[in-house]
Amino acid sequence: MSYYKIKNLEQYFKHYKKSIREPQKFWGRVASENFVWYQQWEKVVEYDMADARVEWFKGAKVNIVKNCIDRHLAKRGDKTAIIFEPNNPDEPALHISYNELHERVCKMANVLRDQGIKKGDRVCIYLPMIPELAVSVLACARIGAVHSVVFAGFSSSALASRINDCECKMVITSDGSYRGNKTVDLKGIVDEALQQCPTVTTVLVAKRTNEAVPMQDGRDQWLQPLLDKASTNNVAEIMDAEDPLFILYTSGSTGKPKGMLHTTAGYMVYTAYTFKNIFNYQDNDVFWCTADIGWITGHSYIVYGPLLNGATTVIFEGVPSYPNFSRFWEVIEKHNVNQFYTAPTAIRALAKESLEYVQKYPLSSLKVIGSVGEPINEEAWHWYNDHVGGKRCPLVDTWWQTETGGIMISPLPFVTPTKPTYATLPLPGIQPVLMDEKRNEIEGNQVVGSLCIKYPWPSMARTIWGDHQRFKDTYFSTFPGKYFTGDGALRDEVGYYRITGRVDDVIIVSGHNLGTAPIEDAINEHPAVAESAIVGFPHDIKGNALYGYIILKDIGEGRDRNNLSKEINQLIADQIGPIAKLDKIQFVSGLPKTRSGKIMRRILRKVAEGDFSNFGDISTLLNPEIVEEIKNGRL
Repeated sequence: MSYYKIKNLEQYFKHYKKSIREPQKFWGRVASENFVWYQQWEKVVEYDMADARVEWFKGAKVNIVKNCIDRHLAKRGDKTAIIFEPNNPDEPALHISYNELHERVCKMANVLRDQGIKKGDRVCIYLPMIPELAVSVLACARIGAVHSVVFAGFSSSALASRINDCECKMVITSDGSYRGNKTVDLKGIVDEALQQCPTVTTVLVAKRTNEAVPMQDGRDQWLQPLLDKASTNNVAEIMDAEDPLFILYTSGSTGKPKGMLHTTAGYMVYTAYTFKNIFNYQDNDVFWCTADIGWITGHSYIVYGPLLNGATTVIFEGVPSYPNFSRFWEVIEKHNVNQFYTAPTAIRALAKESLEYVQKYPLSSLKVIGSVGEPINEEAWHWYNDHVGGKRCPLVDTWWQTETGGIMISPLPFVTPTKPTYATLPLPGIQPVLMDEKRNEIEGNQVVGSLCIKYPWPSMARTIWGDHQRFKDTYFSTFPGKYFTGDGALRDEVGYYRITGRVDDVIIVSGHNLGTAPIEDAINEHPAVAESAIVGFPHDIKGNALYGYIILKDIGEGRDRNNLSKEINQLIADQIGPIAKLDKIQFVSGLPKTRSGKIMRRILRKVAEGDFSNFGDISTLLNPEIVEEIKNGRL
């Protein structure tokens, strides 16, 4: 592919300047040289940031799946598109070629059409990490149906609220799923959810666990018999550049999830471009992102980004701890993985275990390692860099969001010098700015502020499904004319960005702005500490004081808590200053986290403030039971 493939730092700056000076020309060239279009655009971009409206490649006609699969068949038909690695390591992996993927997607697309699904209809996909998940996503996009993937760990009420919000006509699910040594009754969860979902008329059920499940006459059908009868001939729908591609729900601070709507052409161009550059993907490499396709990371960097580049992508059904803590490293060896992309949460969990788990494997196939989901703390960065990357693989610490569609700030391997905990520099086309409390842009370096983006980029979400006013209020009203990320950032002396956490996680203590991430980094360096989270709570003298929730490693469990608290505060004082010391330290067994690994700090703040009135929807948390424990242990 003749991308603007960035090969060195000088070239990065050249491309970056061009993308800022002449964005229409830059993105127009990337789009025209690297994708198949039915019809070219009239205008590359048209936007009104004040009204939160943007259109990319206006007037163009395209189909993203034709670009993901069909155009590769002549040259790459026999190449592996997807490696499916099952939950149980004794079950053989499955290699699906581009030809086979094309056949599967065409059959699935015909099944959807036969069941009455047409362009613009919403289809909810509630499946485990099995090939049918990727196939269903691609089949929807092929016929112009809007897919709404819901992570198959969400509760029935969370599933129902998402189905109802976008009025899905169909749900695609499976009899059950495997997760480590557990089997989950997915069909039962769907049945419960659908008691409150009047718009769903059809449920297609894939077989995974072969458990007996009830099937409702007139609504539920086994998927495989329908696929067996379906034709392999399917003509892709011609889509407008701005036609909806998918809706993906992200947690709202009020508890009501936000259905972020992504459209077709801009998302296609940007995810393909960022995948190629950020992971330095070469032909015949094997790429593995450990996320679930139920998250934006899985959409952009398991399905669309890799397949648009004709890559081989791994779909992993399991968990990092099953059957033991070597699983990630064993899979890397087994499939000769070249690029490995995972979350700091997973890295911290694996770093707590014996080094023998990772040292058993040379991991010599790895070329690039990446981090996603939250800012990676320094201790985890070094462990990952040293023990997984062997100090020879560039570590791309990527910053982006469900709303942004693709990676926004990240080192480029073998191009950008890395710096622990820093996402480093923006991708071409991305114009970040730091804003102060008076809504003024902060010039220069060595500054801290609210991170905004002042110019549109191709993969940005277009709206919140059914509620454009909420979209505008949430992202474009705090700093008018700019997209507000909700994150704070520090820009260092060379212009590198470090994400300091959500802006409401910047706590003003006695007039000092304190970001939670550096304090947590300091705490996490204590040998007895596994993980920590800091929030503010009202204080009569300081305005706000700091409250720390701390998880101990096994070696810290038997220690005297008073002494531990003193040692932790001394570490903070030594590294940041006495102003950052914690007024209260609560030792906990876990933190409330979303399924993507983000700490739900609003819950921790409410507990610290003694406000137990309304925690919002906690059913979608990875560990909702931890909320009660934290509440009962409040200091």
